[in-house]
Amino acid sequence: MSPSAIDLQQRDRRLRDKLRRELGSDVLAALADPAVVEVMLNADGELWVERLVSGVAQLDGTMSRSQAENLLGTVAALADAEINEGRPLLEVELPFDGSRFHGVVPPISSGPLFAIRKRAIRVHTLDEYVGQGILEPQGREALREALGRRENLVICGGTGSGKTTLANALLREAVEMAGPSERFVILEDTVELQCSAANHVQLRTTDDIDLTRLVRATMRLRPDRIVIGEIRGREALALLKAWNTGHPGGLTTVHANSAGAALSRIDQLVQEAGVPSQPQLIADSVDLIVSIARHNGGRRVEELLRVEGYEPGQGYRLSRIAAEG
Repeated sequence: MSPSAIDLQQRDRRLRDKLRRELGSDVLAALADPAVVEVMLNADGELWVERLVSGVAQLDGTMSRSQAENLLGTVAALADAEINEGRPLLEVELPFDGSRFHGVVPPISSGPLFAIRKRAIRVHTLDEYVGQGILEPQGREALREALGRRENLVICGGTGSGKTTLANALLREAVEMAGPSERFVILEDTVELQCSAANHVQLRTTDDIDLTRLVRATMRLRPDRIVIGEIRGREALALLKAWNTGHPGGLTTVHANSAGAALSRIDQLVQEAGVPSQPQLIADSVDLIVSIARHNGGRRVEELLRVEGYEPGQGYRLSRIAAEG
């Protein structure tokens, strides 16, 4: 190993140790808590956490402005990035656990602040969702039946609603139901999904390779099930075509506030690929939409919507599965 490589390793080790000191015991404890999904610092120095079941709560500790500034500088240094008045936004992954880190400094805020979206420490089960009151037993059974039939599922919700956490739970169920050689291909912008299948491949985007290109590349990797962490653009068309041409049993998430709105959102994303509205393709490709929402008391699966088909001039044929008891 060259002296420069050794120097870089030592530099990274020092920066990681420095980052842990600057995060402080309160934030480190929150990051280690399996119930916590997000840790936030506001510009006033107050620390907040969000837990999967109980929602948002304030931590007892605070963080000084200088500590926050030093922390943001250390995170930037580890990522070979910058955060300052000229570049006041920082979006990276924390090096020690892969959590998403979003930092902000003046002039676009009154003080340094950040939000850390944790990568899941453990994957929850659908039984745990029922036990925690997030999902009703009837909804659990409907989801298991859909996974067993290798239907294509879309999870929708707003920011911080728990879409990715639920996707991990459904992916876990799908793996348990799948055959021992069934091949899962998982595509993401940020690595958040966890797959225990013996035969699986995980790919992520780069500055040069977007999700659309990854979907096309996936078709040469002999997938049985295709999973995308979240569709945000024209990759929606490529995914629907893949699902509809011999690759059922897929899973993705989309930003929408209701199951019905998810259909409109998917169609908007499809049209970003430069094609007209594709409701027939959506109806042929999407079997079940799961809507999850965040409330003051935590999260709740609010709606399960089955897509039965599409009739020109009449719209989608939909049926609802009760998600609540």
